[in-house]
Amino acid sequence: MISHIRGKIAKRKPSSLILDVDGGFSYEVLIPGCVMKAIDGSIAPDGTIKLITYHYHHVDPARSIPVLIGFLNEIEKEFFEKFITVSGIGPKAAVKALNASIPQVVKAIADGDLSTLKSLPGIGEQRAKEIVAKLQNKVGKFGLIQEYGIEVTVSKEQDFVEEAVDVLLQLQYTKQEAKEMVQKALQRSPKSNTAEDLLNEVYKHKKGSK
Repeated sequence: MISHIRGKIAKRKPSSLILDVDGGFSYEVLIPGCVMKAIDGSIAPDGTIKLITYHYHHVDPARSIPVLIGFLNEIEKEFFEKFITVSGIGPKAAVKALNASIPQVVKAIADGDLSTLKSLPGIGEQRAKEIVAKLQNKVGKFGLIQEYGIEVTVSKEQDFVEEAVDVLLQLQYTKQEAKEMVQKALQRSPKSNTAEDLLNEVYKHKKGSK
């Protein structure tokens, strides 16, 4: 499985990049709209770009086609993988649909805002309802993203409170802010027992205080 790819951008298409990589190979990588908007800021001085990839095979009756979908960091990929757990949304449909920023999509899911979700390409009313039913209260941490280009990794061996603090640090909050946000979330939701629970509580509180 291809986990990442690095190369020079040879050609841009509306929803994909052609990358020239070492060895004389070129790969087409599908890029969600929310990621494409930040591509220019992620190109290295030598003209190369590194993308985290989701790799799968698109199968039809006549052939099986390997497909790469590119992201700038692991948290974008993680959100994408949650998004495609919704019934009827495959990888290619998700690439098309995710043209708004991830925090905007997360807010719409958290609020049950069907109008905003229906504005995403290819998402009708029934699919919007299924997105809310499947993902509401499960994607809060993604709404805490403050800017593009942040790589978030979480060690499963860490204590879940430390995990939550670590994620917030990587999302560009200060150490003091992160600790206070997590401790207050734990006070409001003492039954939380995973980092995801805490981060969802942080997001809900942050959203409600605006």
